[in-house]
Order: sequence, then structure tokens, then C-alpha cells
Amino acid sequence: MLNRRNFLRTSALAASSAFVPNFLKGFENSALNLGRKKTNQKILVVVQLSGGNDGLNTIIPYRNDDYYRLRPSLSIERGELFKLTDEIGLNTSMEAFAELYDQGLVSILNSVGYPNPNRSHFRSMDIWQTGSAANQYLNTGWLGRYLDAQCTGSDCAMHTGIEVDGGLSLAMKGEEVKGIAVTRPHQLHKITSNSFYQEVAQQGTTRLQNHEEPSNVSYLYKTMIETASSAEYIHQKSKVHKSKGKYPMHQFGRHLKTIAELIAADIDTSVFYVSLSGFDTHVRQKNVQARLLKTYAEGMNAFVGDLQQYNKMDEVLIMTFSEFGRRVKQNASGGTDHGAANNLFLIGNHLQKAGIYNAPPNLLDLDKGDLKHQIDFRQVYTSVLDSWLGVDASAILGERFSGIELF
Repeated sequence: MLNRRNFLRTSALAASSAFVPNFLKGFENSALNLGRKKTNQKILVVVQLSGGNDGLNTIIPYRNDDYYRLRPSLSIERGELFKLTDEIGLNTSMEAFAELYDQGLVSILNSVGYPNPNRSHFRSMDIWQTGSAANQYLNTGWLGRYLDAQCTGSDCAMHTGIEVDGGLSLAMKGEEVKGIAVTRPHQLHKITSNSFYQEVAQQGTTRLQNHEEPSNVSYLYKTMIETASSAEYIHQKSKVHKSKGKYPMHQFGRHLKTIAELIAADIDTSVFYVSLSGFDTHVRQKNVQARLLKTYAEGMNAFVGDLQQYNKMDEVLIMTFSEFGRRVKQNASGGTDHGAANNLFLIGNHLQKAGIYNAPPNLLDLDKGDLKHQIDFRQVYTSVLDSWLGVDASAILGERFSGIELF
């Protein structure tokens, strides 16, 4: 028989191990309605390139002599890159991404950033994930607030978000609703299906109904119950479609495959989030970035191909960003240091302007050696929220930003 003292002691032990933090990221609201069909069929997949990807060596202004002057050993030679226009080329390692571009599925936004840029990884990522100004500190994410806005009573869990990772990003945390982080649906289901977990959840249900617990313990019980419900639903959906697509054999590819299988199974999820890390390239950047960009490009190519096979690309928009770009001038270690504005990618069937969305960055008109932003990232968020997800962006972002014509 499990009593309250044993439960709390065992929970503390579990929290100190890999049991809870690695697998359980509970919803704040009921997950009992997860099986219902969502009303908004649009899906957003956010891909985060963590570490500050060097945008100038990703989308290359190869006609600009200043690019080669400022990067004498780091620049990508004109004869090596994939030429997208008469001015702009794509990194040599991104052949698989070039195929998506040639299909008219990609829009490349240059010089995306925000005023008074912060060059700290952690702070700049917080700014991007919360949708805040540089001098504003928020404890909820822009996607979490979107989930909050879709939450109405018992339907809260209908509009949830899934992050395919071991932890939940700030972007996915709302005031009332939080997404769930999971790397392998069957592992999460296995954890929440064991006899100990089920017994605790059953006792929690009884105690919650009888209002027997203080708020902090009620929160723990409620989280466990909702996580178990979510895990069961995600596990069942993950078995509906098993992809036959040829994904690259790395973690990023496996995570994208999981997302594709869940989308193909018509899971009741509007937002997916996934990350690829390693872009903090201060030294020997060329080979490191090339490997990472190849990982990204091949993963995205397989992912889009899978969604096309499932006839799901009409429902899906993919957005790729990094917390900042890199400095225009190379450093003495064969890499680049933290910068500011960067490029952003959108992939989908309904882009109003596929290709190069705006002019390449000005390499001489700089902000302390860094690119100036042409587009505020919150303008992109505004268009994604208003025109793709179908919600009032100003209510999510806290103020009205002028949208840009994306869809």
C-alpha cells in the first residue's frame, strides 16, 4: 500500500534521477480530450539552430567583394556554392536544401533580428523564445501563450504543443498550458504505464476529487495524471504510421521522423518544436558548420518528402531560426564571434514569395561590426500567428507589430 509519505519520498528520488526530468513535461490543463479532432488544421514546426548559426556562410552574397575581403580564409568560394540568384548562393553542404528551394518550397528572409541586439546565447534565445523586446523579461513563451489562447475549459489539451527533445523550451511554456517534451513516445508511455505510476495516479485522482491535498501536492498529482493521459495518446498515435522515408541516421533525423509520423497520424497538435545544436563556431568553423548544415539540410529534405508522401504539406509550415548570426569579419581562429541579425527560413506550400524574400545584407553599414536587422523577428511571428495559425498576434505578443506578406 502506498501512503502519502512514501509517495513524496519516492517522487523526490525519481526527480533526482532521469525518471521525471528526462521524460515528463506535463500539461497544465486536462489532457482527457486529446483524442478529439482539432478545429484548426494548420501546423507549425519550429526548428531551432542553437549556438548562433553563421548566416553569411549559409546564405552567401557571393557577388559582394567585401564578403571575401572580410573573410579571406573563411569565405565560401564562388565555384563551390549553389547559386540561387545572380547575387546569392547556398552553402556547399546544403545540396538537399537546394532541392527544396528549387521546388519553390523555401522562402529565405535576410537580416532578421531586433533592436538593441543582445550577444549572449542565453539572453538572445530568451528574447526569441518569448517574443520580448531586448529590455523586457517574460516567463512565458510566444508559443506557450498561443496554446493559452486556444485553451477553453475542458478543451485545453486540444491545442497542445510537442517538443521532440529531452526538455521543454521556454518558447513552449504558457501561463496555463505547457507543451510536453518527448524523444521516444514508447519510452514515455512505458514510464507512465508502470504499476507504481498508475497507483500514484489513481490515488491522486481520488485525493484531487476530495480536495485532500495542498496546492503544491495537487499540482504534482495533476501533472502526473495529465502526463499519463498525454503519453497514452501520443503512444497510440505514434503507432498509426511508421515512416518508410529514408532519414539520415542521426538524432536530428530521428526527431524529424517522429514528428512526421505523428503529423501523418492526425495527432491533435498544432505546434512541434525541435532543435539542432552545435553552431557556436568560434574556431575552425568551416568544417564544423558544413557538417551541421548538411545534417540540417538532409533532415529537412527527408522530412518534407515524408510529409509530401502523406499529403500533409498543405497543413504544415516549417520555420527555422537561430538566436543570432555571427560577426561579419572572421576572427583569428578560423571562426566567427557572436553577431546580431541573421537569415530565417520558411518552408511550405503556401509561401507568397518563395525564393529570396528581401535584399541581401549590407556588409558596410554595420552595427558595431554586426549586420543590422531589416526585419524584426516579431514581424515574422505576427504573420505566422495571424495568417497561418489564425489567432490575434497582438494578444499573444502584447503589442501590434506590422506583419509582412508571407502567405
